[in-house]
Amino acid sequence: MGALPSVDVLRGTVREVVWTVGHLALYPTGLLQLGLDNLRAGPADGADPADAPELPPPPGSAALPVVLVHGLADNRSIFAVLGRALRRDGMSSVHLFDHHPLGGDIRSKAELLDRHIAQVCARTGAPGVHVVGHSLGGLVARYHAQFVDRGARVRTVVTLGTPHRGTAAAQLLRAHPLVRELCPDSPVIAELAGPAPGCTTRFVAYWGDLDPFVVPCSSGALVHPDLDAASVLVRGAGHLTLPACRTVVADVCALFRSSAEMLRTAASAPGRPTALAA
Repeated sequence: MGALPSVDVLRGTVREVVWTVGHLALYPTGLLQLGLDNLRAGPADGADPADAPELPPPPGSAALPVVLVHGLADNRSIFAVLGRALRRDGMSSVHLFDHHPLGGDIRSKAELLDRHIAQVCARTGAPGVHVVGHSLGGLVARYHAQFVDRGARVRTVVTLGTPHRGTAAAQLLRAHPLVRELCPDSPVIAELAGPAPGCTTRFVAYWGDLDPFVVPCSSGALVHPDLDAASVLVRGAGHLTLPACRTVVADVCALFRSSAEMLRTAASAPGRPTALAA
């Protein structure tokens, strides 16, 4: 007879179910907001990023803008909790990068993200941005930072539940071109693992030990000899819990609020995981 699940596993599973139900309830609002934006700006991937939705900055804020990138088959609603928290914490502006949830590929999405970031900097006058990506969105943000931006504008990339070494779960739907890029043996995963000279962006990867979509879960950690990267294990967190997890949200806000000090700490142990409790 197998061992019973621990209390922490049961608690984490319940938390993931609750956040999944909550996200499903919010998902239509993300589609509605995207539809309204498209009426003004055209198709999501072809829209002028200058028209991208922005949460207005609080008076006197001097923090860098934050760009949020959702994942596969998802939309901006995944960042409902994190976006509000960043705004309350004094971020100068929070921008939502909407891309086709099932179309395109990681490389083309990275190019669109570059255009979006350029427009954000032009609109705000900011010298750079921080980027947060969930799931596939983290791979898009990482590819952009490694091979497109190379530290020109992107100061920090935070990934949440991102399969940095691919995920075995993608094998089940590898017939879909975008899903196939998430397989461990995909060319884009191999490219990301290759040399990344000249990339000065700092990376922080949060990963959960109860993530059913990132297999193995440790693929959510980012270890690369050329990157200034730190990984944070969030115990008891699943895939959809991470963007709404209280401890993760607080940690990301603190990271951006005191970026110089916090990022020096992260950079002092590249690839060496620390841990949080969900």
